[in-house]
Amino acid sequence: MRHYGIIGYPLLHSFSARYFNEKFATEKIEAEYSLYPVKVEGLKSKVERLLDSLDGFNVTLPYKQAIIPFLERLDETAEAIGAVNVVYQRVGYNTDCLGFMDSVQPLLREYDRQALVLGTGGASKAVCYGLRKLGITPTLVSRTPKEGMLGYNELTDEVMARHTIIVNCTPLGMLPEVDTCPPIPYEMISARHLLFDCVYNPEETLFLKKGKAQGATIRNGIEMLYGQAKAAWKIWNS
Repeated sequence: MRHYGIIGYPLLHSFSARYFNEKFATEKIEAEYSLYPVKVEGLKSKVERLLDSLDGFNVTLPYKQAIIPFLERLDETAEAIGAVNVVYQRVGYNTDCLGFMDSVQPLLREYDRQALVLGTGGASKAVCYGLRKLGITPTLVSRTPKEGMLGYNELTDEVMARHTIIVNCTPLGMLPEVDTCPPIPYEMISARHLLFDCVYNPEETLFLKKGKAQGATIRNGIEMLYGQAKAAWKIWNS
């Protein structure tokens, strides 16, 4: 019996356990996938136990960067991104970028050249990497911006018009906090915009609803989720 799982906090609505356990059953593989919710103060001891006891595991919010010091090395993509969402044999990988690129690429228009990426965590790092690979320049937006970033109060009409892609990499709008959304000027969004939300539960977040009401193209994170999971499966079963 092989053992896999996911570490993060909280893990209230994890897609991964259902997806991988169903896949193990379909492929007739003797394996199980479990949830390992852990608060930050218990991270070190939990990660050390998982590295010793699991054949592989996923990493989600808020540990995609915090996991790195516990690993022996990163693959080339995870190294470039600076975030990990898959671990196998003490090596860190990032498949989020592949899932994102595959999901967003069919929606891109000729004029899409710049993107606003909301949030600065592990997901945003993967999204920025993917956008650059697609020839699009990302700009990070943060509540506490550092050099090279924008604050939400700096999203002027000119900035919003120039950045025709907006990607939410924050947990705002995720169940159960469905009445929250990033504080961007939604009235400045137009039909030229593409709004992508890495959140997949609920299917249509408040961020996406507000964009849709302005005529924007919208997409949630479910295809990204499936894409990164398929890539993780290949790593674990290569």
